Amino acid sequence: MRVLVRRCWGPPLAHGARRGRPSPQWRALARLGWEDCRDSRVREKPPWRVLFFGTDQFAREALRALHAARYPGQGSGDPAAEGLQAAPGRPAPRVLDFWLRKAWAAERCGPRSRRLLAPRRENKEEELIDKLEVVTMPSPSPKGLPVKQYAVQSQLPVYEWPDVGSGEYDVGVVASFGRLLNEALILKFPYGILNVHPSCLPRWRGPAPVIHTVLHGDTVTGVTIMQIRPKRFDVGPILKQETVPVPPKSTAKELEAVLSRLGANMLISVLKNLPESLSNGRQQPMEGATYAPKISAGTSCIKWEEQTSEQIFRLYRAIGNIIPLQTLWMANTIKLLDLVEVNNPKLTGQALIPGSVIYHKQSQILLVYCKDGWIGVRSVMLKKSLTATDFYNGYLHPWYQKNSQAQPSQCRFQTLRLPTKKKQKKTVAMQQCIE
Repeated sequence: MRVLVRRCWGPPLAHGARRGRPSPQWRALARLGWEDCRDSRVREKPPWRVLFFGTDQFAREALRALHAARYPGQGSGDPAAEGLQAAPGRPAPRVLDFWLRKAWAAERCGPRSRRLLAPRRENKEEELIDKLEVVTMPSPSPKGLPVKQYAVQSQLPVYEWPDVGSGEYDVGVVASFGRLLNEALILKFPYGILNVHPSCLPRWRGPAPVIHTVLHGDTVTGVTIMQIRPKRFDVGPILKQETVPVPPKSTAKELEAVLSRLGANMLISVLKNLPESLSNGRQQPMEGATYAPKISAGTSCIKWEEQTSEQIFRLYRAIGNIIPLQTLWMANTIKLLDLVEVNNPKLTGQALIPGSVIYHKQSQILLVYCKDGWIGVRSVMLKKSLTATDFYNGYLHPWYQKNSQAQPSQCRFQTLRLPTKKKQKKTVAMQQCIE
């Protein structure tokens, strides 16, 4: 059954409400230039027409679930997993199958062939997605971001922001997109736009929730499906929320993989009962709100005098796979590539201050003293990648030979202070991991 568009979000009109006068939503649409929306029709139930906004690996998993929902019972929806990638210059198997059936239908049925051209689908009563198109961000990489790579492999139409196409859709879906969507765009979707957010809102609103979950040592996290609102990130009503424990010592990348699968399943669950989910949405509580901003390069600079070993390891697990932790040694910037936990060694007769670095020959690691103990470093980057042994043989040992009476506190790592000039600041979008 199809019905006239009534509202852009929220519960349907009450029984007996007048339909002759334009609602406030329609008057808003008219002011925004969407007068033609009065005549458009949307669906009361699946299959839905979806426009997806996303960029990274987290978003890719949500897109994969949506694509799989177009063909229930026909695999994972992952072209790579199902061997559906086309050879260079040749159409993908599903596309080839479509054109073969088109030629056969045209020959046998003439003008009546159109009804035979739709892709073959099983279990039609279970179909959730009818139309799926993708909006992603431009990328300097020829391959594009993970979402674009998947969309191209899956033969899905792809637009690069700010181009969002001109088709008609029932609902939008956002995951790790990193751009505010304006009111005019939101109102194009009769059911609004859903956001798959990897935290238990209102905790960790913003673009880097997984990183801040690990960085602050949270023991519980989750995924929230919410509705987008204009002008502010992650403040809309919650449609569905589930929590999971944070695995001990997990990295942000590992936690993101867990949450991406959970979020994809939750999204499908919401879409199966979309009108009901929207009507049952609840506002976010005022208390407990925190913000998860993008991480700057300055965050990777270890403050030996201020940070404990636990804080340094949290920082390493949160951002180490994207931007290495940095420090300063003898006026040279050093990147710490591989950190390990160590039992605090008992070193007597030596004056130790935060940043003191010692080579531990038995375990072949560097021991660095911080605010409350030691951390271990297996490899560093100083002009090139060096093992701890290489760094000792090439730098530490020669320095001690020249300064035989020196204490370890004189040969230490110091906090790196990055330039503050705006043109020299390097802001890293930590939720986007481009491989």
